[in-house]
Formats: sequence, structure tokens, C-alpha cells
Amino acid sequence: MLEIDGSYGEGGGQILRNAIALSTILNKPVKIKNIRANRPNPGIKAQHYMVIKSIKEISGAKTENLEIGSQILTFLPGKLKGGNYKFDIGTAGSITLVFQALILASLKTDNEIFIKLTGGSDVKWAPAWDYFRNIFIPIIKKIGVNVDVKLIERGYYPKGGGEAEITINPISQIKPLKLDIETEFSKVNGIVNIGQLSNSISKRIKHSAIRTLLKNNLLADISIEEHSTLSPGTGITLWSESNNVILGSSVLGERGISSEEIGKNVVNNLLSEINSNSTLDVFIFDQVLPYMAIAKGESRCFVKKISNHAQTNMWLIKQFLDTKFEAKQEENNMRIVVNK
Repeated sequence: MLEIDGSYGEGGGQILRNAIALSTILNKPVKIKNIRANRPNPGIKAQHYMVIKSIKEISGAKTENLEIGSQILTFLPGKLKGGNYKFDIGTAGSITLVFQALILASLKTDNEIFIKLTGGSDVKWAPAWDYFRNIFIPIIKKIGVNVDVKLIERGYYPKGGGEAEITINPISQIKPLKLDIETEFSKVNGIVNIGQLSNSISKRIKHSAIRTLLKNNLLADISIEEHSTLSPGTGITLWSESNNVILGSSVLGERGISSEEIGKNVVNNLLSEINSNSTLDVFIFDQVLPYMAIAKGESRCFVKKISNHAQTNMWLIKQFLDTKFEAKQEENNMRIVVNK
């Protein structure tokens, strides 16, 4: 049985989620110790519990010590089953993080899997729904992952109540990412989401982002989506495409930060990625690393930098697979090569 130290590196929930997903698709039993040991409230939280419970249910896996607060977990993978499932995180825990783990765990399914999930759609420390839908999903579709997602309702912290659906279809092969190419961005798309707040806030966020983009010679097409939510919240996601490359950025609204600042910040984050000549943004690079490692063939891309999350993910992947990660510093970015 493979033993994983859950306190390694940034020591967050990512180790737990990805370890369970990799255990499932590679059929390798795993014991994870020191789960989130470096966090203020260590152990399994509701969101992580739902990741493991849902993967367990769709695959017939067996577990030991699966309970909220546990700092040790044994996971014995089973065989993936198709069917319809419905899960509720029970908090504003991130729907997108649960979906990401489910997609990765289900890469070898022989049957369609449909899941409806309730929780938080746009919350801190997780991909916003529009980032997940418009950046992550299109990128993994390019490498052969066949999934469809649908947002039914937004859910913000603290009450959550968001709801979304995912359909995971059987796939034949994961193809490598070949993104060591030149790009030229001219147009940015975006969505401002808002619930239980004045629509003047969303309009100010939108106009601030458009003004900042125009100053940098980028055209903008940004829409506003208003939702009936249990808790108030807002946020904005921007993305831009060029030559098969998608770069994106998301910012959630926070108390004490003006609408104008939110609009400027999300644009500046995107411009930082564009100006570095990256072909995967810092956050999406971390999220697609497991697919690059599993793919048959060599994957290549440019990233602005390698985050602590990505370094931890590389370490975890190497516990399961004989994967080689090469990083070469270029003028404005790093050239990454991933192969077995």
C-alpha cells in the first residue's frame, strides 16, 4: 500500500483529493497520513469528505477512518460504475473542487456517470464556476476528456446552496498538451456574477474591467448574471483565447474592496499572464498537471511561474507514476515538459 504524507509541501486538501483520484484510476491502494496537518483546522473537512464519499460510491471503493476531522485515511479503490448520483456537501464547500476530483478519478469509466452536487459554486481558495466552466473544461476537452457541466444555481459563502450537474462520458485516450506555441490576444470574454446585492455593484465591476482592458488595447465582451442566492456574493471571471490557448483570471468580491478595484485586479491578473507569454495560467497549470502526467506522450507548455501548489502536485504525482517534470527558465516564463 502506498503511504502519502498529507503534510508535505503546502499540505492542503489538494494532496487528499488528487491522491484519492489517482488511487482510483491507477488501482493503487493508498494510506494518507497527517491530512492537512499544517492547517488551522487539520483533518478532513466537509468538502474533502464529499470528494472521498462520492468517489467511493461511484467506484465501490472501501475506506477506513473516513470521517470529518480524521487526519488519517485508508482508501482501497474499486471498479468504476455508471449511473446517476446526487450529493450535498452540506456547507458552502467548493463544487468545482469536488467535480475536478471526480473527473480525474473517472477517466477510465466504461459507462456514463451523471452527478448532481449541492454546495458553493463561487468560494475562496477554489476555482470560480465560470473559471471552471470556461477555462478548465475546454482545456481538458482538448486532451480528450469528454465531460459536460451545467450550473443550476450559484452558491456563495456561508450558506452555499449552489447546485450544478456533471456528465462524465467514457473516453478512449488522454492526449498530451502541446502548448509551446506563440500567442497574440486581442479580445477578452467575461462574466460578472452577483446575488443578493445591488446591480450597481456588478455594473461598476464590469465597467472598471472594460476600461482597464481598453487601456491595454484589448476588446471586451463581459456579461452580467444575476442570481437568487442564499447568501450575498459577487465575482468576475475573464478569459481570452489565441491559437488553441486559453488564459483566464477570477476575482471574488470581498468586504472592503471596491467594485472598481475588483475590476482592475482581475484584468491586471490576466494581463500578467498574457504579458509573460504563458500558454497555461499559473492556476490552471496546477489543475491539469495530473492529465499531463497520465497522457500518452510528451506535454509541453509555458507558465509564468511554478506555484507551491504545483510543486506539491508534482511531488504527489511522482509517488504514483514514474513521471519526469522538466522546467527551463526563459526570458518571461518557464518552459515545462512533462513525460514518462
